[in-house]
Amino acid sequence: MSKEILEAKQQVVAEIAENLKNSQSTVIVEYRGLTVADVTELRRTLRAENVGFKVYKNKLVQRATEEAGMSELNEYLVGPNAIAFGHEDAVAPARILAEFAKKHEALQIKAGYVEGKFLPQEEVMAVAKLPNREGMYSMLLACMKEPVAKVARVIQAVADAQGGDAAEAAQ
Repeated sequence: MSKEILEAKQQVVAEIAENLKNSQSTVIVEYRGLTVADVTELRRTLRAENVGFKVYKNKLVQRATEEAGMSELNEYLVGPNAIAFGHEDAVAPARILAEFAKKHEALQIKAGYVEGKFLPQEEVMAVAKLPNREGMYSMLLACMKEPVAKVARVIQAVADAQGGDAAEAAQ
């Protein structure tokens, strides 16, 4: 093997390892049976949520996973695989790929890593059911708002019972 080819492969391994280390989540899928139009649609959907999607040679990914400390993924690196890297939202790759797999049965989710934890296919599918970041924030805000709203309703009820306004009841 020539020196140039070896250096190019080492650069690709370094790129993969860097993506694995810096992404919040990584999902490996098998795309055998998808048409070019299907893959283009999937890439467009992933890119809209800042999720990288790349096809690499399995041997290079295996070296990168060992370098990144994610060697549990190696047993899933058989056949034509692609990797989705979630840089901003840990749930986005799993959610988008699971939705796409419902419409395109040829796409098979194999395994993944979410926030440093290895997840087999079943757990990746469970993560896919979680809401996105904005959905989680709205749920958190709703939980935080409810106790304040209850206090306000109690104060209003006391004020109504006393025949005054809420400002008088609070005093």
